[in-house]
Amino acid sequence: MTGEERRSEILQAIQEADVPISGTALAKRFHVSRQVVVQDIALLRAANYDIFSTTKGYLIHMPVSVTRVVEVCHADEEIEDELNTIVDLGGKVIDVFIRHEVYGSLRAPIGVSSRRNVQEFVSGISGGKSSPLKNLTSGKHWHTIEADSRETLDMIEEELRKKKYLIEESSR
Repeated sequence: MTGEERRSEILQAIQEADVPISGTALAKRFHVSRQVVVQDIALLRAANYDIFSTTKGYLIHMPVSVTRVVEVCHADEEIEDELNTIVDLGGKVIDVFIRHEVYGSLRAPIGVSSRRNVQEFVSGISGGKSSPLKNLTSGKHWHTIEADSRETLDMIEEELRKKKYLIEESSR
């Protein structure tokens, strides 16, 4: 087993564990010294895995989030309000995509999670850097939205509905 394979399996073991896993237990399981496990954990942390040590062993912080795709339609002047509505209620706009009759599905990452991000995004569009993808499909587009719970996504969807941005399934 290579070091990379071992680290992958160590990561999987920590992710699947309900309780902390000790360095000694990991060392025995993978037939290496505890020092090798400590080095592997350091490399995993350097790769941005949020692994932390307790007196009983290693745990990983697994952020809990849920995503939902919503179909929306609005004018260019409403982009800022649409995005602010989502972030103000605790959502993050992961991407925007359209389904074009000729080009097929076109997707672009956005990564908007704050009013500052919204302002930067809108400035890029209004400054002439680019035009909105939605303009290729008469305003109709989709967003993947991430939030901490389904309830938060429900609130976001309800607010988009109130503002008449949301395209309901029955109107497709």
